[in-house]
Amino acid sequence: MKSAEKAATDATGLADLPRIVAAVALGAQPEALGMVQEIADGLARVSGLEGARIGEVLLFTGGRRGFVLTLDVDRLQVVLLDPGDEIEAGTEVRRTGDLVSVQVGEAVLARVIDPLGRPLDDGEPLALTLSAPIERPAPNIIDRDFVSEPVETGLLVIDALFAIGRGQRELIIGERATGKTAIAVDAMINQKSTDMICVYVAIGQRATAVRRVIDAVRTKGNPERCVFVVAPATAEPGLRWLAPFAAMTIAEYFRDKGKHVLIVLDDLTKHAATHRELSLLARQPPGREAYPADIFFLHARLLERAAKLSPEKGGGSITALPIAEIEAGNLSGYIPTNLISISDGQIVLSSKLFASNQRPAVDVGLSVSRVGGKAQFGALKDVAGRVRLDYAQYLELRAFSRFGGFGDAQLSQRITHGERISLLLTQPRYAALRAIDQIALLTALNEGTLDKVAVGDMARLKARLGALIDAEPLLAGIISAPDKVSKAETEAMLGCVQQAIAGLGTQGAG
Repeated sequence: MKSAEKAATDATGLADLPRIVAAVALGAQPEALGMVQEIADGLARVSGLEGARIGEVLLFTGGRRGFVLTLDVDRLQVVLLDPGDEIEAGTEVRRTGDLVSVQVGEAVLARVIDPLGRPLDDGEPLALTLSAPIERPAPNIIDRDFVSEPVETGLLVIDALFAIGRGQRELIIGERATGKTAIAVDAMINQKSTDMICVYVAIGQRATAVRRVIDAVRTKGNPERCVFVVAPATAEPGLRWLAPFAAMTIAEYFRDKGKHVLIVLDDLTKHAATHRELSLLARQPPGREAYPADIFFLHARLLERAAKLSPEKGGGSITALPIAEIEAGNLSGYIPTNLISISDGQIVLSSKLFASNQRPAVDVGLSVSRVGGKAQFGALKDVAGRVRLDYAQYLELRAFSRFGGFGDAQLSQRITHGERISLLLTQPRYAALRAIDQIALLTALNEGTLDKVAVGDMARLKARLGALIDAEPLLAGIISAPDKVSKAETEAMLGCVQQAIAGLGTQGAG
């Protein structure tokens, strides 16, 4: 019986054989084949492949990959994505038909990956089946929503004076070693108790600096909701060029699911230098400061992808914190002015403030947030209104006071008040303040309560205040979202501040 069934099956297979054979394309098949003409410094000039597109991935003999940067009349400029040790003049090149893409999915959370989605940590291989192109159009205006929700950084000087909203692009700019990355990392760590996902992309950074950032987030924050995209200084120029675009694509994956993402781009000055390097090697005409003419468009199309989507599109958001470095305090450089005009505000760091131990070293006169105030908690906005003006007046008076003392009691009081503002804005790393703590401190500042606190006791006061506020029953309802504060709640906050002062044991003007 079994033999008869097997014979019937074989007969059916033989009957289908002509159809199967007819479907097989026999004979010669056309294939586009290119050839490397020159290769140097991570860039190959390839002839042939007339149908190739900008951004298309090409495959070299031996499995090495690259992507098309520019199209010339008779050749392609191809940026290598892998080491080019085995590539030389005469190496064959084939098209893949695919644009540069990165693997996306929930599995990238808590991982350290390169711009192509390949793991760089000691974890298991990523089980990802979905990929997305690194270059995607920015959301249309009609698909966007107003910036209306705050991103709490935990830093009083930013949350109170230069608030950032979900969907905003706030540039962090300053000279080398003034704490630019520290501000961004503190903001990432402060999201450990929120619903935001953090994406950190390192572009051309030292491996030791990247390791410090990753260790800080893993120790102080919530690494399970963070992604680290790393293209260090030792990586191929192509990977450094792709890094911010790949990280933005990963952020868009979560945004399109209705989630909120904070992306830190560290830093775009080095990205611009990489673009200049590749463009000059590709013999594109240089412009101002030897940058090619498309450098503005490069960063504009990147940062325009950060936005808050409308409820019809899921309501997700991407908040971007691009970082840029300047030299000798020159904000009028080509790349800084480009990024300032593209972003929705800038946090300017001062080397003089940093040297005087003012941390974060935010220059309140040059910094601005153009849309974040719409998302700021109402109660915080009410108490922070005069702080910036009072602090600016204090800085002016302090400069003049070096020429001699003030006999006027009112001017002396202003200087004392300004000193307390300066101490209030000074904040060590990993010592985030909640919005309710900031409101209580600023309310006490406006009431003159802090003017009586000794200079050396301000840090202890801020450290003690949080526990007292948590223990106050009247404030239990507004601790998480203090948008509106009643008179009774304001008095309760002032009472907590006074308790903290009384517990210091030492009072008096500093």
